[in-house]
Amino acid sequence: MIAANHYDAIVVGSGISGGWAAKELTEHGLRTLVLEAGGPIDPAHDYVEHVQAWQMPFRGLGDRKALERDYPVQRGCYACDEMGSKFFVKDLENPYTNPDGAPFKWFRGRQVGGRSITWGRQVYRWSDLDFGANARDGHGSDWPIRYADIAPWYSYVEKFIGITGAREGLSQLPDGEFLPPMPMTVVEEAARPKIMKAFNGDRVLTIGRAAILTQPHNGRLPCHYCGPCERGCITASYFSSLGSTLPAARKTGRLTLRPHSVVAEVLYDAKTGRARGVRVIDARTMQNVEYTARVVFLCASAIESVRLLLNSKSERWPDGLANSSGILGKYVMDHHYGSGASGTMPGFLDKRTTGHRPNGIYIARFRNVKTAHPDFLRGYGMQGGSGRDGWGRGGGMPGYGADFKQSLIDDLGPWSLSASGWGETLPDERNRITLDPDVKDKWGIPAARIEVRWRDNEHAMDKDMQTAMAEMLDAAGCTNIRTHASNNPPGHCIHEMGGARMSRTPRDGVLNRWNQSWDVKNLFMTDGACMASNGCQNPSITYMALTARAVAHAVKLMGARAL
Repeated sequence: MIAANHYDAIVVGSGISGGWAAKELTEHGLRTLVLEAGGPIDPAHDYVEHVQAWQMPFRGLGDRKALERDYPVQRGCYACDEMGSKFFVKDLENPYTNPDGAPFKWFRGRQVGGRSITWGRQVYRWSDLDFGANARDGHGSDWPIRYADIAPWYSYVEKFIGITGAREGLSQLPDGEFLPPMPMTVVEEAARPKIMKAFNGDRVLTIGRAAILTQPHNGRLPCHYCGPCERGCITASYFSSLGSTLPAARKTGRLTLRPHSVVAEVLYDAKTGRARGVRVIDARTMQNVEYTARVVFLCASAIESVRLLLNSKSERWPDGLANSSGILGKYVMDHHYGSGASGTMPGFLDKRTTGHRPNGIYIARFRNVKTAHPDFLRGYGMQGGSGRDGWGRGGGMPGYGADFKQSLIDDLGPWSLSASGWGETLPDERNRITLDPDVKDKWGIPAARIEVRWRDNEHAMDKDMQTAMAEMLDAAGCTNIRTHASNNPPGHCIHEMGGARMSRTPRDGVLNRWNQSWDVKNLFMTDGACMASNGCQNPSITYMALTARAVAHAVKLMGARAL
């Protein structure tokens, strides 16, 4: 064992939450160690958004045998292709298990920047409709915060990262600090007022709110609409920790970033009742190293952070560190998504799109906002867009030359419009993470065993997504309307949340209103594990705001020598 190395703060994970923790801690004057299980990323070399299919050995389709061997789970994500598979873990090295009849897809990225390199970039604030949901209907534990507690931190984060969006004045989807919105297509512009009129303004179609720049911002360039954002962004036009928060932390001179560092457990000091640091396994040498600090932030992603605490056992904590409530690992959630409808929009045949807009439309939640729905609790938002049919047909057609290329642009089919729902999942104690008693990862750490199922409320909501979207397409004037049902299992949305929820009392959760462990006062968790419910909005902006808020509180306590 190498002798301990001491810092003011340790951050586990370098993705969306970890990058924000690093930025805030270092800017508050703390010498901060960021531990990342994967390797370093050099955007100039590793980003592949401008690599074309014809430049790849398998023309972008990938070596099927290699993908099946190394990425049997990960290849289920659209971004894990021949160009982008480098940003996903190899499944044989990083196993997890699930019971029969409870499929779960855990898409993971272990590299500096984490999944902030490949995320969907959609950002939507929560409202009190979301923070108060558990208290209203009795499912889950009441959040210890409300919108007013986090609203200033939403603004703080948005001003730094840059959000494109349009103000709509909706109580269930609060407006933010927006850069100019991306334009909607002529079809989307035409559909918006028709849908609003048909449903008395309760169903609002707007342009997506995205962490993508539409003008220069904080030294970063605006998006140039190249399209495949999931493969990186050399201009840093979309937010990632690699392009924004980690450089800000590095600028302070107080950041130490250590890649290839697999954190195996949080070390507990029984005499002080505090976390004294972490034990790390070097991913390449398999050597154990200890690092100590005054405060520890877990930002490794919901399942990984929960797994880490479950593995941090001691005589005091036989069921996992900071688990006096017995809640650790329970109430795990993901968004159920993908059910909706599509249709053909007549007309507009003299119009076509230019470039590849890395954004779509959003239809704000409208169920269980003003009146109760008879079939299900909570609600869903819808995401989608429009385009000319046949745009991608050239990939499967014979032909070459200028005339062939021009025909692909000119000879397009009619416009289509579609959207699918992203639905809230009710907190359920049966949806949980434990440690597999037999399976371990490459570094000898017990694998997560994930048991999450969709239940009656989610199934009822999925049906309504189809019906409601078909209604809206009809109101917009579409023809040939077709509904589609989703068979995506839990985890597939990559919005895993819960497992170490915030709560009003120590008996009801793992974390207090400041994302601070009830049991271990210098331990904070600010990734998706902290969530007490999961709303219907893409969650990353909420993680960022909670992280900045938690760091401010931790620094205040450290200044008062309370940690």
